[in-house]
Amino acid sequence: MDQLIKEIRACRLCEDKLPLGPRPILSVHRDSKVIIIGQAPGTKVHASGIPWDDQSGKTLRSWMNISNEEFYDSQKIAIIPMGFCYPGKGRSGDLPPRPECAETWHEQLLSKMQSVELVLLIGQYAQRAYLDQSEKRNLTETVRRFDEFGPKFLPLPHPSPRNRFWLQKNPWFEMVVIPYLQLRLEQINLIKREFKLKLK
Repeated sequence: MDQLIKEIRACRLCEDKLPLGPRPILSVHRDSKVIIIGQAPGTKVHASGIPWDDQSGKTLRSWMNISNEEFYDSQKIAIIPMGFCYPGKGRSGDLPPRPECAETWHEQLLSKMQSVELVLLIGQYAQRAYLDQSEKRNLTETVRRFDEFGPKFLPLPHPSPRNRFWLQKNPWFEMVVIPYLQLRLEQINLIKREFKLKLK
């Protein structure tokens, strides 16, 4: 695993297509119990080299009801984005993750991880890749029917501030899905505390 991580961090497969140059960002351990598969680093994460080191990360940690220390303990939580490097800016936000990352590295990483009990699929790119034909009509429908993908996979919307209107429009997410997420984390002994949110 250590050698594989070194190879990934030295990856230059799509160097000529990255506006800020390659800086593969991930956090993984062979004993990780949870994998977070998101999209790709933004500019702030590219600059710091720390995954989810932004407002989206704060929101995600709030959903999970865990501390920064727990979140960045790779023996507990692996962070393996669909694209390891910042892909550049598009018309309405960042460009999609570069496909080379998942195609080249994901299967190799997952084959070395035998303790995974929960995979959080954040956003449509991760859900399309890992839920295959079982993905629903759109992200909202996929997340709404989250129980069909358990207990291993849990689809989530992106916790970006850009999605605040989606959260307002879909209050069932915070009422139902977040408590389920926290319950799953408790079941695999990742957290041991009272939930912030209760089912109503």
